[in-house]
Amino acid sequence: MSEVNPEDICYVILLSPTNQDRRDMEIIRGHVKHLRELDRKGQLVMCGPFSDCPGGMVIIRANSREEAILIAEQDPYVRSGIRSYEVRTWSLSHEGNRHLGIVPPQE
Repeated sequence: MSEVNPEDICYVILLSPTNQDRRDMEIIRGHVKHLRELDRKGQLVMCGPFSDCPGGMVIIRANSREEAILIAEQDPYVRSGIRSYEVRTWSLSHEGNRHLGIVPPQE
């Protein structure tokens, strides 16, 4: 199996409401500021709330899973306790890394 190219790795931060969830405009503005800063640094890939269930997702680029966790923990949603988070490592699939290419036959 070939080595994974770091450019093919993103981190998915799943944000879920906690029992402390509340609509607080100061926290929301802080969350948006956090996302804008990630975008300014070139780390934000995409983000948004789920339309079919509570919570949302932030997809970022980071140098490691540990860095992605630190980024998640800096989010005002998480710091305030109104959201919990889960970080997942996401390997992108494309023709260049053969995830979408023809798989060689098994011997």
